[in-house]
Amino acid sequence: MSAELAGRIRERALAEGFAEMGICAPDAIPEAAGRLEGFVAAGYHGEMRWLEERMAWRGNPAALWPAARSVIMLAEPYTPEDDPLAVLGMPDRGAISVYARGRDYHDLVKKRLKRLGRWLVAETGAEIKVFVDTAPVMEKPLGQAAGLGWQGKHTNLLGRNLGNWFFLGAIFTTLDLPRDAPEREHCGSCRACLDICPTGAFPAPFRLDARRCISYLTIEHAGPVDEALRPALGNRIYGCDDCLAVCPWNKFAQAARDTGYAGRAEQMRPRLAELAALDDAGFREVFSGSPIKRIGRNRFVRNVLYAIGNSGEPRLAAAAARLTGDADPVVADAARWALARLRPDAGDCAAPSGPADPRGGRE
Repeated sequence: MSAELAGRIRERALAEGFAEMGICAPDAIPEAAGRLEGFVAAGYHGEMRWLEERMAWRGNPAALWPAARSVIMLAEPYTPEDDPLAVLGMPDRGAISVYARGRDYHDLVKKRLKRLGRWLVAETGAEIKVFVDTAPVMEKPLGQAAGLGWQGKHTNLLGRNLGNWFFLGAIFTTLDLPRDAPEREHCGSCRACLDICPTGAFPAPFRLDARRCISYLTIEHAGPVDEALRPALGNRIYGCDDCLAVCPWNKFAQAARDTGYAGRAEQMRPRLAELAALDDAGFREVFSGSPIKRIGRNRFVRNVLYAIGNSGEPRLAAAAARLTGDADPVVADAARWALARLRPDAGDCAAPSGPADPRGGRE
């Protein structure tokens, strides 16, 4: 009966729009706790203090909800139709990570999970809990344990039938369902994701130092970005797709099935000068319903100013000059830095150097 039920769940999941489904036990990732502890002990998590909190739950999903007997892992593709690296050659435009160009994935995936979950409860009477990157759940190790893919050298999950452009959702349930075989690693000798990283954020294959990761620096990191790292940001103003985009397994990537992931016009290749002019109200209006909204105007405009400083476009200097006296000191610092880069003959416009390089000292 359980095998028949698992097949029905899979059929329903695919009908709801998910691309793949796998099942594992809540205690299927015993190595996760040690890896997480090592990551935090090395300081690789930077300012993401939430990773330190409730580590017992993160490292052991069985402790999160002891009544759970199975974890249903689901993959939802958001594969781009264009080359996400092409915008990096457009210095007056901003590069926004593919996953953030459309509607907030938390909302889209959770709605689909809840529909599947309601069906499962109605069919079986079982209890469930659904999670989409909003609780202390280590989705990537669970995804590997459930056979969806493996954590590649860039630490993201990728699959032979998925590439690496997909989100993960989880349904914890009291049902005791048959387990899928875990996936093993298939990266081989490939180093494409490691070699393309602009900031050298991978101290070793399968290890990420978030403090040097552009996604972390542009999204999670508050305050000024270290001046030694700012040039490497290029025109990336929210996240970075470099390591994902070059993965050879993307030749098997499945097309996005939800039109909500289609990039909005204002977020595909936005003009830096227009973004720099956004006040708080304008920022909220432009990015309503987008995951970008959560970082706020100040952090976003800080990123835009770093991109302006890296543009080599003197005509963008005026956009930076207008913000050198911004009420937010981090924005003002970024504006002075950008102006000094574009108008080096204008004197020292930059604020004092940012925080020390995370590896020790200043570069």
